[in-house]
Parts: sequence; C-alpha cells; structure tokens
Amino acid sequence: MTRELIFDPLLPWPLIFAFAAIAVLLVALALWRGLSGWWLRGLAGLVLLAALANPALQEEERAPLTDIVLLIVDESASQGLGDRTDQTVRAVAAVEAEVAALPNTELRIHRLGDGEEDAGTLALTALAEALAEEPRARVAGAIVITDGQVHDLGLAPNLPAPLQVLLTGRKADWDRRLVVKNAPAFAIMGEEFILTLEIEDLGAVPASAGAVVDLTITVDADEPSTFAVPVGEPLELPVTLPHGGMNVLQFSVADVEGELTDRNNAAVVQVNGVRDRLRVLLVSGEPHAGERVWRNLLKSDASVDLVHFTILRPPEKQDGIPVDELSLIAFPTRELFVEKIDEFDLIIFDRYRMRGILPMSYIENVVNYVKQGGTVLVAAGPEFGAVDSLYRSPMAEILPVEPTAQVIEEGFRPALTDLGRRHPVTEGLEALAPKGGWGRWFRLVEVVQTAGQVLMTGPGDRPLLVLNRVEQGRVAVLASDQAWLWGRGYEGGGPQLELLRRLAHWMLKEPELEEETLTAMAKGQALTITRRSLAEEPPGPLTITGPDGAQAELTLPEVAPGKYETAWTAPMLGLYRLEQGDLTRVIAVGPSAPREFVDTIASGDLLAPVAAPTRGGVTRLEDGIPDIRQVRDGRPATGRGWIGVTPREAYLTADVNVAALLPGWAWLLLAAGFAVAAWLIEGRKGGRAR
Repeated sequence: MTRELIFDPLLPWPLIFAFAAIAVLLVALALWRGLSGWWLRGLAGLVLLAALANPALQEEERAPLTDIVLLIVDESASQGLGDRTDQTVRAVAAVEAEVAALPNTELRIHRLGDGEEDAGTLALTALAEALAEEPRARVAGAIVITDGQVHDLGLAPNLPAPLQVLLTGRKADWDRRLVVKNAPAFAIMGEEFILTLEIEDLGAVPASAGAVVDLTITVDADEPSTFAVPVGEPLELPVTLPHGGMNVLQFSVADVEGELTDRNNAAVVQVNGVRDRLRVLLVSGEPHAGERVWRNLLKSDASVDLVHFTILRPPEKQDGIPVDELSLIAFPTRELFVEKIDEFDLIIFDRYRMRGILPMSYIENVVNYVKQGGTVLVAAGPEFGAVDSLYRSPMAEILPVEPTAQVIEEGFRPALTDLGRRHPVTEGLEALAPKGGWGRWFRLVEVVQTAGQVLMTGPGDRPLLVLNRVEQGRVAVLASDQAWLWGRGYEGGGPQLELLRRLAHWMLKEPELEEETLTAMAKGQALTITRRSLAEEPPGPLTITGPDGAQAELTLPEVAPGKYETAWTAPMLGLYRLEQGDLTRVIAVGPSAPREFVDTIASGDLLAPVAAPTRGGVTRLEDGIPDIRQVRDGRPATGRGWIGVTPREAYLTADVNVAALLPGWAWLLLAAGFAVAAWLIEGRKGGRAR
C-alpha cells in the first residue's frame, strides 16, 4: 500500500494564485505598519489558501508485475553452419536459467526461420512483433541470439530497455563464394555480352586455400567446361547465347576443406535470348489473291526486316518494251542468294515456279542454306505440280513431299491429324474455330508425303501441311494457296494468323514450339513442369535432383494430347535438375545461393549500432555465455562476462482510497483562530502602549 498527497482545488489554480498574491501584499502591509500579529495573519491566509487547494490523502493498493525479457532465437539456414546450432541451444538454456534466477522476471522466447521468398533473416522484424505483444512498461530487456547477418536493419524498433546480441560463430571461420556482378535479363541472340564474375574469400582465410581455383561453366544441360581463374579479381566473361528463349548459365567452383559451406560456391544466371531483327526473304511467283497475306503478316511486325522478291513480268511475256524502261535498278539476286543468304532467318517461296530467273546454282545455295541451319517455307499453288515446279530443281532434295501434278478444285475444311493434335504448331487450333467450324478452302495441290510429319489434311486425307527437319535446318510445305480465305473471314474464317505465327516460330526454332521438350516455370517455390511429346506412349517418370543432392521422382499426367503437366513445390531454394529420358532441364528456384548464404561469416558489425543507443552490446558466445544482471536505468548494460537488463518495477493498481486531509469546518476554525490570536496580541500591545 502506498500513500500520496494530492490536490483537488475548489477554484481554478490561477484564481488561487491571485488570492495568494493579495494575501502576501496584506501581510507585507501589516509588517510595514509594525503590527505585531503579522505572522499570525499570514498563517490565517495560508490556511485559507490550503483550504481552497483542498488537499487529500490518496491510498493505493498495488499488485507488482513481473519484468519481461524478450529472447529472439535466430534459426535461419545460416545458423546451421559449423557448430552454431549447438551454440544456440546452449545459449538458450543458459539464458532461461539466468532469467529464472532473477527476482520478479520472466522470459518470452520467439524463434524465427528464413524469411519468405528469400527475404533472409528478419530478426529485427521478429523483435518488433514480440515487443508489440507485451506492455512496454514491463519490458526489461531484449536478447537476440544470431550470427549477426540480418537483412531488415531499417526496421529496428524503439526499445525501452537494453538490447543484447549474443553472437554465434567462430573468429576462425572462413568461406569462399562466387559472385555475379552484372547479369542481364535479356540478351540478343548472336551478339556477345559481358558477364563479370568474382571469386571472394571471406573471414580468416588459411594460406592453404590457394590463390587460383577451377571455375566450371555449364550452359543449360551441355557438357561443362573448366578454367583456372584467380581469387579476388574480377573476371570478365564474354557470352553468346546459343538459342532463343531461356538460357541457363551455371558457374561453380569446387569446395575447399574448412570453408563454412559450398552453397555459395555456385551461381546461376538465367538470360532470355531474343532476336534483334527477324530477317525474312519472301520470294513470290505470279500474283494471286493470297500474295499480300504473307506481306501483311510480316510487315505488321516491327521487328521483321522483310525483303520481298517478286516476279511481275515473266520472261515469256514478250511485249516489245525495252528492259531499261521496266525497272529503275536491277534486282540484287546475286547479293541475296549468294552473298547474304546466310543472313536470313526464314525464306518463303510463295507460288514460285522456275522461270530461269534464278539459276540452279542459286537454288543449290538455298539447299545448302537449309542443311546448315536455315529454314524454308513453301506455300504451293497449281504451279507446284507443273514441269517448272520447285520440285523439278535441287530443292527436291530437301522437300518432304512429291507433287502428283493433280490439283483438287473443290471446297473442303482443313483438318488436324492425330499427330497434328499433339504437335505444338497446331495443338489447340480446333478450339479457336468459329461457331460451325473452320471456313472452307477451295484448292489443294495433291502431294505424296516422302518425309517429315503431316499435321493437317485436306479432302481424302491428302497432306495439306507437312513439316520436316533436314540436317540442321527445317522445311515446311503448305499444299494450298487458300489460307487467305481464313484471314478474310470467309464462312467464319479460321485461325490463320495463329497458324502462320506458330509455323514461323517453329521454323525459327523457338524452344516453346519444339516437339520434344521438357520445360519448367518457377513462381516462388512452386514449379510447373511441362512435357511435350509426339510419342503415342506417355513418357516415363521424371527425376528431380535438388541442390542438396536429394532426388524426387514424379509421374506427369496428360492434360492435353501430347502435353503432360504437373505442379511441384520445391523444398528449398537453389538449382534443380530435371531429367526424363534423353531430355534434361535445369531451373533455378530463387537464387542458386539463397540470401542466407551470400555472407556467411558471423559478425556483429550490423547490429552493434542498433544495440548501442539502448546501452546494450554484442557478445560473442565463443568467449563464453555471459551472466545476466539487473542494472539501473541509464547505466551501461554490458561488460566483460555479463549483460544487463533494467528492472521496470511495473505494478497494477488494485484499489484507490481518497480522504480529505481536514474537513472544511476545521480549515475555517484554524483560520479564525489565527486571525483572533493576531487581534488579541495586537490589542494587548496597543493597550500597554496607551
């Protein structure tokens, strides 16, 4: 129980102060006039002022509350390095015992792991959340057991008590890491860009670590290459992407005995390969209604450089007009078909027939261009079955069909074959059909398949769209010149733009349109794994190898013809290797070295400025677990072998009693008594004087 004198004035304090000033003036006047009872008059005025202030005695019954010490235990991945886990366990047990021995003090323990989405160690966020759960008036101190590598320094809370950091790790720890200084998200195929790497040694590096290490570089799932590089020096690596789409570059150095971890000895860079400009050569024969389909399609894309070679006046047209009056310049056929043919990404022959304009040697150059990785699309019309057909040239060596010279002139609706429903070029096109199905075409050049794959057929199941691979290149034949009817919306039309876009992308070897592919997309730690296959039988099980070497085996269900897909959650961040038959794919879930392993050396440099304003500090557990003492507020709370907490002496008020110091009549009686006494004293002295 505590007692306290309080005041509940009957008048406002400014008015009471005014009365006090008047009383002082009156007492001063009495003293100046020589009245002997001036001091009694002063006491009477003081009693009246006290009565106006209305003093009272307050009695409180208080229940003392315990002090609270917050203990934040870092259990992130980096705390598992070396013997930090054992250090943490022993430190937690020692803190529990020390706090239990302190009077009127209890401990609150909060544990934290790795932050979501590779956010790192959020120790100060955990401390702020723990502080918010407790009354600030009871918090006597906070203790954080960590390796000091925290990633939320900007979120340090305003602590009302000392913050103590118990640092795990050893002074002799050292680690080697591989750092990628700059890596673009996109790069242009065929153009070189520079990656800057550096191998760094951190901590107490031993002399046996070596100044030169072997750096292994792997692109996608290709065979790795190894180079000797120096430690501690930036390495500029020129890179040219081998293909479009996502390219995964892996860099790694061998682990060295004694380093803390090898999780940061590797780095993964994912670069999306894009084409700078798509160079297309369109070779048109005689004009027809669908000729502008190809030109409009290609010119609508700003990234396409189109060269259109068209024959408006065939040689057999003899009208007597001089050649120099028909053309301003000679068309550069030699430059296109001899000198710069390898610069084109795609060559399209649209209803072209051999008229003697292009020599056979030029056509042979086209054949060699395909064999060396080029692509050719033949959009055939009635001329394909004639004597001057492209098939009657060296092109026959690479074409997957043979014309019969018959042209089917009747209405038909193009149809997908069973293979076409599974092939990525035509898969799902039926779902894009308008109500009532695709519109009809009215012409088909009859051909016999000699190689490749038939994806679409016409009347009588005759081949309509045939694809083929020729050595390193690709060839496609569309045995009709009526695709423009879909673009015009005849009888509802059809997916002309989507079909031609996919066809062009397949010929350009875009990875997402390959027939046999294994792909994976990561969103957070969730993987979506997709397998495409043209085989009738479903593919075998998929093997996933994690960054720790652990393997998992999955079976992919079929979600569409030729498409198998499943979702899988990765247990940890890092590089995963997917294998199914002959196909291999690597994908990084988060960074190859999570944020927890970027800097693994235990250090109190980051947390020392946070603890210093609270009069706390950083103590290494390697030097021994410190004692915990109680220190007064404002005193240093850390020293050699000990750390301190500040008692808060918080309490809960159970009952309050307020009683007036004196009743009102007593105050009046006292004031009257002093006034009468002053009158009597002054009266006697005045009588004696007379």
